Amino acid sequence: ESSSPVESRGPPRSSAATMGAVADAFKLLFACAGIFASFSYFAVLQEDVYKKEYGGSDKVKGEKFAFTFLALTAERGINAAIALLGMAVLGGSGIKIPHKEIFNSGISQMLAMAASNEALRYVSFPTQVLGKSCKMVPVMAGGIVLGGKRYSFAEYLQVALITLGVSVFNFGGKKKKVGKPDQPFGLLLLGASLLMDAVTGGLQDKVKKTTKEINPLVKGAKPSMHESMLWTNASGCLVALLLALLTGHLVNGLAFCSKHPEVLKAIVVYSISSAVGQNFVYYTLTQFNPLVLTTVTTTRKIFSTLFSVFRNPENSLSPMQWGGTSLVFAGLIGDIAKKMMS
Repeated sequence: ESSSPVESRGPPRSSAATMGAVADAFKLLFACAGIFASFSYFAVLQEDVYKKEYGGSDKVKGEKFAFTFLALTAERGINAAIALLGMAVLGGSGIKIPHKEIFNSGISQMLAMAASNEALRYVSFPTQVLGKSCKMVPVMAGGIVLGGKRYSFAEYLQVALITLGVSVFNFGGKKKKVGKPDQPFGLLLLGASLLMDAVTGGLQDKVKKTTKEINPLVKGAKPSMHESMLWTNASGCLVALLLALLTGHLVNGLAFCSKHPEVLKAIVVYSISSAVGQNFVYYTLTQFNPLVLTTVTTTRKIFSTLFSVFRNPENSLSPMQWGGTSLVFAGLIGDIAKKMMS
């Protein structure tokens, strides 16, 4: 008789573990679906905005969208509005926020996006994705030169793989029969975007440091996801709006959108997709860990690149470019493996 209570407790405990595993699996599936759907849709619409010709016909060549700062004003503004909604629903962190530092990081992030978006007018989408995959190169160089950091052999190998892959991709392409080849100015813009990414990384580190300094009594003080999202995007929106005014992107861009309303619709929709994707990124990070997030976002990046190649004949790759693409993604997957082992 005394053994019966023990026996009765066994199955519920096993059942609870199974239910927990199933719940985690559904959470991961939900997170993956959200990240894939939102950012893949974002990538498709953004590529179309910058690559499609509008108002053309068999006899008349169409015109392309060339008003990056207008698009960024809309995107940053919509992201800020959704972040404000998130704060209203979920509340804030209740700590002091280093607005100046977040403002500066928002500006550098917006400039990195401006250079990357503008590059799409001069290079293919796969080139842009692979070029942006080199983000760790300037970060590592800055760490060595400015911070005196040391890196492991595996990290140097990873960066070498990605750099070699991008080089092979850019110089191993056959002459295209359809579409224009990647232009040097577009590659220069990608380089500028990578530089601003490195600056943004340093400024975000400063945000974390300053947050702890101005909240000495709060252990592990940090802004909530929606607070960071709000102030980062608000500052980027304000500066993008100023640059749109100075460059004529605002007036001329609105005239272009008035003439071709489908462009404005695409910008609004991909901006919402971007904001939704950021929320799924935060959900994944809070429910799992950075390794899971890196795995999901890297897989999504590979998927978006392949989808762009297969859906658009202008993005077709030579065998050597496929080899370069494989090297880049091998380097990215190597980063996941390194984190998994650590």
